[in-house]
Amino acid sequence: MPRLFVAPFAALTTGAMLVILPACGEKSPPAAAAATTPAFQYPEARRADVVDDYHGTPVADPYRWLEDPDSPETRAWIEAENALTRSYIDAVPQRRAILDRLHALWNYERFGVPFHQNGRYFWKRNDGLQDQSVLYVADGLDAEPRVLLDPNTWSDDGTVALASYGVSEDARIIAYGRSDGGSDWVTWSFKDIDTGEDLPDTLAWTKFSGVSWAHDGSGVFYSRYPTPTQQLQDVNEDNRLQFHALGTDQSEDIVVFEDPEHPRRSFSGTVTRDGELLVITSSEGTEEKSRVYIKDLTGDWRDDAPGEGVIPLLTEYDAGYYFIARDGDRLLFWTNKDAPRGRVVALDIDGVEGPVDSDALIEVVPQRDAVLSSANRVGDHLVLVWQVDAHDEVEVTDLSGQHQRDVDLPGIGSVWGFAGDPDRDETFFAFTGFTDPTTIFRYDVGTGERTLFKRPDVDFNPDDYVTRQVFYTSADGTRVPMFITHRKGIELDGSNPTILYGYGGFNISLTPWFSVTNQVWMEMGGVFAVANLRGGGEYGEEWHQAGTLANKQNVFDDFYAAAHYLIDHGYTRTDKLAIQGGSNGGLLVGAAITQHPELFGAALPAVGVMDMLRYHKFTIGWAWASDYGTSDDPEQFQTLIRYSPVHNTRPGTHYPATLITTGDHDDRVVPAHSFKFAAALQHDQGGPAPVLIRIETRAGHGRGKPTSLVMEEKADIFAFLVRALDMHPTAPWLEPAE
Repeated sequence: MPRLFVAPFAALTTGAMLVILPACGEKSPPAAAAATTPAFQYPEARRADVVDDYHGTPVADPYRWLEDPDSPETRAWIEAENALTRSYIDAVPQRRAILDRLHALWNYERFGVPFHQNGRYFWKRNDGLQDQSVLYVADGLDAEPRVLLDPNTWSDDGTVALASYGVSEDARIIAYGRSDGGSDWVTWSFKDIDTGEDLPDTLAWTKFSGVSWAHDGSGVFYSRYPTPTQQLQDVNEDNRLQFHALGTDQSEDIVVFEDPEHPRRSFSGTVTRDGELLVITSSEGTEEKSRVYIKDLTGDWRDDAPGEGVIPLLTEYDAGYYFIARDGDRLLFWTNKDAPRGRVVALDIDGVEGPVDSDALIEVVPQRDAVLSSANRVGDHLVLVWQVDAHDEVEVTDLSGQHQRDVDLPGIGSVWGFAGDPDRDETFFAFTGFTDPTTIFRYDVGTGERTLFKRPDVDFNPDDYVTRQVFYTSADGTRVPMFITHRKGIELDGSNPTILYGYGGFNISLTPWFSVTNQVWMEMGGVFAVANLRGGGEYGEEWHQAGTLANKQNVFDDFYAAAHYLIDHGYTRTDKLAIQGGSNGGLLVGAAITQHPELFGAALPAVGVMDMLRYHKFTIGWAWASDYGTSDDPEQFQTLIRYSPVHNTRPGTHYPATLITTGDHDDRVVPAHSFKFAAALQHDQGGPAPVLIRIETRAGHGRGKPTSLVMEEKADIFAFLVRALDMHPTAPWLEPAE
């Protein structure tokens, strides 16, 4: 059930102060704080006299100039900030040993989930320390695999990644998309799988789009945006669905569907396995709603004008509808229509010539207490992944929804995969948990037989660690789950350095996952906790909505309650507690330290959405309005100004040690968010703790970041925590600092 737009991303107290700033742009510090001298000499960040009027409220934006990432002034600031951060981190004697341990533990063979196409199998493999995983192809499961695409050869620094790919029906041609430097922009190329030769075709300016092949292999359906003039400033609008015929220039592509009157609608197209229909899904931003259309591909459709021959099916935009598969005259969909936790429905399209009412939907799999997170057709079966208290369970049914069996899983964790063909019972899936490295299984939906395909060999003993799931009570009485993982035998005396991780947004669930960096952290004596906050998808759309718009404060309150649980139960204490989150989770961390700076010892906001008044003015930011609202609306402005991190730093406040991380050309959450927050926090820091920013100069939002850069960044983060939390690690590979 893919979404066209990717949310900002791996989840205030109600009495927060409304910040109304004078025209000069300076906030007046409390008298007692005015004489406070910061412990660090931060790079100079000019405070310009920029003030915006929001519905009669003047709001200063002194660091507006940092919105231009390529100006000489910004580049000089970036260089100075990186130099300061390096001087702090490089002074940590354990940093080298941490990096060496990351190298040693990361150096294990790992695999992606295979899929089958016309007798061939495709899967990714990384030999351990390769910057990018390599795509292999084999003419049978027992055949010797060969390299099909090796992204490590595409750049000298490993920062060009394989973003996506699609194989033609006859498995002769592969379309593959490249992302450069972590960008969301993807450029597509084509390769002959037999000969390895690249075809001359190129598709540019695609974002959040896959490809779907025509049944005869003549070309692909895909969506694209107009060519931008400024990649980090231009708003992404006017998406259109196109067909590219192999052997032609992109300028000759057929426009299949567009909607100029609604420039923020976006489109994706999926060809049914029989090749007869194109199922078109339209959405707007990240809201869990969509429209569905179909187009007959059996006639001379290439001669149609844009939109001609497209039949609207579900156009009320009242729920999400995601195409699963065709079953004769029935189309199967996952939907949350009248089912906030999800269900499977069928729609009979025989004779349909226009929009249908939702009453025409035939229920196949009804809603349950658990959340239906995915559904796939494999053979004449449906494979359903149910989310129960933030972990996955898997069920197999027939196409009418009748239960066949449950899939036996190795433990409590997360699964993905289960792609399949309507004429084959074979599928593959991955399983992972906090102490379970990702393992790949082959599964026969007809017999229920599960066999091991690939198991990694990681240099650690999972029996040395324990994961507990606990439930705690948030400020309004809501019961919230949290996973806590650590080495066995730790003392619950409040002395353990702890990372509390959260996201809390966009219907995204945080289910268990394996991470080498988490293992290194726990070897150092650390505790790793994951809070399943409202705003996520752990309990369906109602849980999601409880953390959006005017309810966003619930997310932050859930996070604070998680921190208090860890402190009250002896896992840690304030000066040993670090909080971490990325993208929307970076917003979470930014809001947390501006609302409750006294509660945390360190903060690690990554690529965060920090300026809630202007986020929607850049690239794809407008798509997040369904979760946040925008400052264009007077009531929503009142909510946003109360927790926007950039606008809620206060002079003289003792903020916890903070390491902000971002990429200087992140084109999803533009780096200006992190730049402006760092400048504001450094200006207002009244305590001795450092406020630093680490700016990667060949990375974006995190997508496709090479292994070498990931390890360097994680080593810097852990070294920062060693110093900021006054840690005395006891790992055998790490001698404590004198």
